Amino acid sequence: MRARYGVPLKVTAGIAAVGAAGVAYAAGFEARSFRLRRVTVPVLPAGARPLRVLQVSDIHMVGGQRKKRAWLQSLAGLRPDFVVNTGDNLSDTEGVPELLDALGPLMEFPGVYVFGSNDYYGPRLRNPGRYLIEKAQGRHGLNGNKPVVGAVHNPWEGMRDAFDAAGWLNLTNTRGRLKLNGMELAFTGLDDPHIKRDRYERVAGGPEADADLSIAVVHAPYLRVLESFTADRYPLILAGHTHGGQLCVPFYGALVTNCDLDTKRVKGLSTYETGGERSYLHVSAGCGTNRFTPVRFACPPEATLLTLAPKA
Repeated sequence: MRARYGVPLKVTAGIAAVGAAGVAYAAGFEARSFRLRRVTVPVLPAGARPLRVLQVSDIHMVGGQRKKRAWLQSLAGLRPDFVVNTGDNLSDTEGVPELLDALGPLMEFPGVYVFGSNDYYGPRLRNPGRYLIEKAQGRHGLNGNKPVVGAVHNPWEGMRDAFDAAGWLNLTNTRGRLKLNGMELAFTGLDDPHIKRDRYERVAGGPEADADLSIAVVHAPYLRVLESFTADRYPLILAGHTHGGQLCVPFYGALVTNCDLDTKRVKGLSTYETGGERSYLHVSAGCGTNRFTPVRFACPPEATLLTLAPKA
């Protein structure tokens, strides 16, 4: 017996089996195969002692994710000098208690944070193919798309209050400072550009002259934000949002970034240049997924330990 269009039934069954195996691997193994990326960034003044920064991003916490919670808790054993949380902590309207349990040990360290769209709004079921269509049309998030109607609102205020109570600096369209190892670190943050909440005019002006290092922090690395931060001479920009492409092609890489950033910089450390200025850019691939698409392929979930080192 043959399948329609002359394709042998055995071939059809084989393709289906391979597809099912791929989904099982992407959802059952790789999406829970947590990794730690380690990078060194030469941005400190000469002679300064290196600083260890743990960046966590795109946790997308859903109730019952015990392995993810335990892994996040274990990251406190790295003893970072400070933590940077680049947003999208939730993918469950009731996920705040488990998110705070997962981050509890890390909240014992100094930290800073910004929010992403999924901190404010609950997830929606959507066809993954739309990311390819939006890329081709140059539309991402609310940047070029119609406003979202009937969105579910997350209880983000409790998460914010817990972060603030732990001493983490809220960088929502504002600036903040930490003093560590005798150095003054200045931070400039933006709310999520993916949903047009960024207000660069409120924080414009560039690095603070009396700080030893100024770091820019944002959830989604849209080009308008990278252009502004780099033109203002920030030596380092930290972002998340892209999930590293989430579903990547082996030996090729990401197909989409879910913003207007190019796929070559979808994750890890790179540089961004504009007008003769250059900034280091680190984009975290994050450690979670939208609850409706709980798969990763050729892009394991991650956190990053950045060692900020003296300039050569």
